[in-house]
Amino acid sequence: MDRDQVKFIIVHCSATPPAMDIGAAEIDRWHRERGWLGIGYHGVIRRDGKLESGRPLDRPGAHAKGYNYESIGVCLVGGVDDHGQPENNFTPEQFAQLRIILDQLSQRFPNAEILGHRDLPGVAKACPCFNVRAWLTGKLEATE
Repeated sequence: MDRDQVKFIIVHCSATPPAMDIGAAEIDRWHRERGWLGIGYHGVIRRDGKLESGRPLDRPGAHAKGYNYESIGVCLVGGVDDHGQPENNFTPEQFAQLRIILDQLSQRFPNAEILGHRDLPGVAKACPCFNVRAWLTGKLEATE
C-alpha cells in the first residue's frame, strides 16, 4: 500500500491470557484455519517485546473489517485475563516496542491516524483492551 492510501494504523490484541506467549506463526495458523490467506496483521509484538513480521506492508491486512485496504494492523500478544475478560496485561517491553513501531509507521505513513481497534465505528470489542489515544498522549500509563 502506498503512503497516501493508509489512513489508519490500528492497534489490536490477540485476546490471549498473559501466560500464552504466542507469536506470528501461531496467529498465522489460526487465521488460515478460518480460511484466510494468512496472518491478518502486519506486525505482532510478543510478550518479551520482540516484533515479528506478519503480512507485508504493501499488502492489505485482514484485521479490521471495512478498513483493511486503508490501514496497517499491529497486534500485541495478550489482552485478556485467565477467564477471557479484557485486561490491559501487556508488558513494559511490549509497550516500548509498540512506541517504536508506531513511530516508524508514522514516519512511513505520515497522514495515518493511530487508534485502537475498538475506536473504529461499529466495533463492539474491547480490543486492544486499553485506550490507545490516551496512552499516546501520556494521559494513560502503560500499566493502567
